Amino acid sequence: MVFETLDHTGHEQIVYCHNKDAGLKAIIAIHSTVLGPALGGTRMWNYATEQEALDDVLRLSRGMTYKNAVAGLNLGGGKAVIIGDASKDKSEALFRAFGQFVESLGGRYITAEDVGIDVNDMEYVYRETEYVTGVHQVHGGSGDPSPFTAYGTLQGLMATLNKKYGDEEVGKYSYAVQGLGHVGMEFVKLLKERGAKIFVTDINPKLVERAVDEFGAEAVGLDEIYDVPADVYSPCALGGTINEQTLDRLKAQVICGAANNQLANNAIGDEVQRRGILYAPDYAVNAGGVMNVALELDGYNRERAMRMMRTIYHNLGRIYEISDRDGIPTYQAADRMAEERIEKIGKLKLSMGRGTPRFQGRIRGN
Repeated sequence: MVFETLDHTGHEQIVYCHNKDAGLKAIIAIHSTVLGPALGGTRMWNYATEQEALDDVLRLSRGMTYKNAVAGLNLGGGKAVIIGDASKDKSEALFRAFGQFVESLGGRYITAEDVGIDVNDMEYVYRETEYVTGVHQVHGGSGDPSPFTAYGTLQGLMATLNKKYGDEEVGKYSYAVQGLGHVGMEFVKLLKERGAKIFVTDINPKLVERAVDEFGAEAVGLDEIYDVPADVYSPCALGGTINEQTLDRLKAQVICGAANNQLANNAIGDEVQRRGILYAPDYAVNAGGVMNVALELDGYNRERAMRMMRTIYHNLGRIYEISDRDGIPTYQAADRMAEERIEKIGKLKLSMGRGTPRFQGRIRGN
């Protein structure tokens, strides 16, 4: 069953991680190391079944291959999931045990933060392995990647507005922002700084209250976010919110947000295109976080990171060019851009006789 799945998804390796004493149940999935070591975050989630966890890590790791390729990084794609409740199951032992499994892969997989994980958790992982990014600045890391993801999302938004409306004036338009986590709230802040009208919703009423009080946003119900008269729908929470039930309700002519896997399926992506709604492919838009942590591998510099975020604008422009050139929906154009780069660089590496670049790591104390 597992090998049939690997044949279908194209994954190179799946690692099941179990430490009973530490309470660790985790899965690491390495999708591709063609461009370099597989970089992707670790997610902690209370999955209903182990199969659900496997399905999620396979989907997310494949997405990282495409995200890193489109972002122009010399990195492949991987992901890890820890099965557990992030609000009550965290411990030093759990994360250190996970770090030992990451270390055992010898640099084929480099981890980082994702849903349910923060920089403090990464500190424990870092005690067991150097193959980790998103650690605290005192270790030469970059800390929380959320502000960079939000800033990169803003760059993608500007490119998308320019494609749709012929200008980049963020403040001229209105936005329906779904999700006010670390990235979503930072994105709302950036929109407010540019004078935009913002509608917001989140499952946490305190976050909604903060967005209203600090950024002048208008609060709407969880289900009402699809009905507001906004120019741009910005999903910044979980995936699959553009689906058969919600698409007819959207008033927006642009979809651009920081969430992963925004389209419920490819058929929805085709229908979005048919209706003339411009969809900014999620993994191209939200690549700011991975770009930022990737710089840690060579020695982190914040100014360089901010310059790198601005390449997202040009990446989106290239995707829209491919969409027009080949007559395909933008989600397919993003995949094509990634696949073309993986194929070309993969052939180049083979012709030069070079293997996968190794993570040089940092000098760590005891």
